[in-house]
Amino acid sequence: MSDRLILYAAAFLRALATGLMGVLLGIYLDKIAFTPAEIGLVIGSGLTGAALSTLIVTFLGDRLGRRWSLLVIGVASAAGGVALIVTSSITAVCVVAFIGMVNGMGRDRGASLVLEQAILPGTVTPERRTRVFAWYNVLQDMGHALGGVLAAMPVILRETAGAGVLASFHATVAVYAGLFLLSALLYSGLSSAVETHEPTATAKLAPHSRRVLWKISSLFALDSLAGGFLGTALLAYFFYQRFAVDEATIAILFFFARVANAASHLGAAWLAARFGLVNTMVFTHIPSSILLMTVPFAPSFEVAALLFLLREGLVEMDVPTRQSYIMAMVRPEERTFASGITHLVRMGGWAIAPFFAGFLMQGLALATPLLIGAGMKIVYDIALYKAFRHLKPPEEQLPVR
Repeated sequence: MSDRLILYAAAFLRALATGLMGVLLGIYLDKIAFTPAEIGLVIGSGLTGAALSTLIVTFLGDRLGRRWSLLVIGVASAAGGVALIVTSSITAVCVVAFIGMVNGMGRDRGASLVLEQAILPGTVTPERRTRVFAWYNVLQDMGHALGGVLAAMPVILRETAGAGVLASFHATVAVYAGLFLLSALLYSGLSSAVETHEPTATAKLAPHSRRVLWKISSLFALDSLAGGFLGTALLAYFFYQRFAVDEATIAILFFFARVANAASHLGAAWLAARFGLVNTMVFTHIPSSILLMTVPFAPSFEVAALLFLLREGLVEMDVPTRQSYIMAMVRPEERTFASGITHLVRMGGWAIAPFFAGFLMQGLALATPLLIGAGMKIVYDIALYKAFRHLKPPEEQLPVR
């Protein structure tokens, strides 16, 4: 199996696990009597652990070895899932979530992506880079979609096997752990070609790369802080409480949401080839935020679900285009660091926001995080367009005559 196919398969399995936990985490914690504020603490703790692992691979991933680093991350995540089954106090669950990098975002955005995205451009020509990233994200979102379906397992186990409430959730979390273990086993098949022989530190970044990286990272900090208010675990909890629907209904909703995400990635590659990466990032993202702001005011679950799915058909178009843009604007030997530092900034924002989102849900209104997050994303899109609309990747630059 080629390295690219291994990365595709491992990313798919990891996305299954992430999609499952994103839908299930907030509801599971509610079942063991956690308050919205405590749920926010757990989600934030897991994302803080993911941010720390991202920091480590950013600076040491190439030196430690990309394959070895991917293996360790997979095994640690599997162990975190097992530990989540046997803990129930708020302190213990927060610790387990931190060590196991439990991701309540519902989308795979951890340290493994830093390494995979640094490896992928070396497997194709520059002209195929955006398409490869699009397919990579399609497979992830199909994994997220099917993972959302797996989140219906507790209901199925209770209705068909007579399992107790907690037992049904524990069995489902065990599946989450097993998926991470399988992804770790796949990484063992990667070849030596995935490694880089020129690990790059910040001091070795080219001046152009440094300027682009710090400028775009500062904007990503705002976007990720907004995204932290909109993680799947919090959105699933919002639908669960606001419309009194069960976890099976929410699982179906997020299945179709991830299918919409997957289709949007292919659409993003098509749009980027015609209108440019930056234009595609911005002009698909703003409408998605406006749609999300309408969800809390929907009169019924059906209307809210429709608005949410329309949003999901647009919101992820900036992902493959953003990844492709960053990898195009730096040198090949700088890609691990560039991928790592931009992911680290994003993980930091995702980790911080849930701590506040849970308290806002409990103290003000369930919809508060949705409105704040969507508004901040619109501000980010406008700032991104103003800063980067004239800075084109190589394939978009007109030849000099």
